[in-house]
Amino acid sequence: MENLESIDILGLVAGSLTTIAFVPQLIKVWTSKSAKDISYVMFILFVTGIVLWEIYGWGIHSLPVILFNIITFILGITILILKFIFDSLPKESEV
Repeated sequence: MENLESIDILGLVAGSLTTIAFVPQLIKVWTSKSAKDISYVMFILFVTGIVLWEIYGWGIHSLPVILFNIITFILGITILILKFIFDSLPKESEV
């Protein structure tokens, strides 16, 4: 990271905040073992958008875009996978 410009610092702060915003949702899904209120369509579109942002970040050689979209992708895909797993489990009323 040579010669970080102030615009890159702004990008790092913005990326930190938007990425950290997903952590409470992931914790809630994990601890409640439920993702019933999460939309598959929204998260599929979101994860697709993150992949496109990642490609864009590599194209413009932007460390903040690359770094935080990798992390956000991992958080988003984890929530999507947990939703699939928890939605596949039998409901307590079915047991």
